[in-house]
Amino acid sequence: MRAAILSGHYKPGEWLRQERLAHDFGVSQMPVREALKELAAEGLIEHVPYRGARVIVFSIDDILDLYCHRAFLESRAASIAAEVITPEETAALESLQEEMEENSAPEAVFKYRELNRKFHQQIYQASRREYLIRTLNQMWATFPTMLIANFAATAVQPLPERDATDAVEHRKVIAALKSRDRAAAEQSMHRHILATAEQLVNFIKGQP
Repeated sequence: MRAAILSGHYKPGEWLRQERLAHDFGVSQMPVREALKELAAEGLIEHVPYRGARVIVFSIDDILDLYCHRAFLESRAASIAAEVITPEETAALESLQEEMEENSAPEAVFKYRELNRKFHQQIYQASRREYLIRTLNQMWATFPTMLIANFAATAVQPLPERDATDAVEHRKVIAALKSRDRAAAEQSMHRHILATAEQLVNFIKGQP
């Protein structure tokens, strides 16, 4: 069920009826009820009194809150990583960035987003801070994949001109990590994530 929601099989705002879900997955309603409780705890669905459960719908304010939260955590992780990251890890980041640039065409949007996910995960995992890693892993399990899929305008296409900006910002982060400059790594990551949020919000607001 989680995978079906994240992939967009069940759309934002769609009601999740236990009978239908049990039929879809070939199980009884009891495991469906338990799964719905778990998904509600993860924030993927919400229970509406007297109506049932539905897939969560993100608002513009939710986007801003989520990106601000992520910017704070990932910039802190980048700052810490700058002290302990290995040459092998920075080389892996450079390799990921090169692959992203090779897959920047609109038709490769899903490949690009997966590489971007790996890029960010590589950095916060390099911090060796278990709480940060667990928290960000949980966030990335649903975000930004589900958030992007929540809006038709961004579900299957990249943000206009964002890929080129991403490349410049990513390379600034890599440079800061290689030079072990904690302040620069923190600031570069923070600016990068908030710039993405601003562009995403502006793009969504500009859609008819």
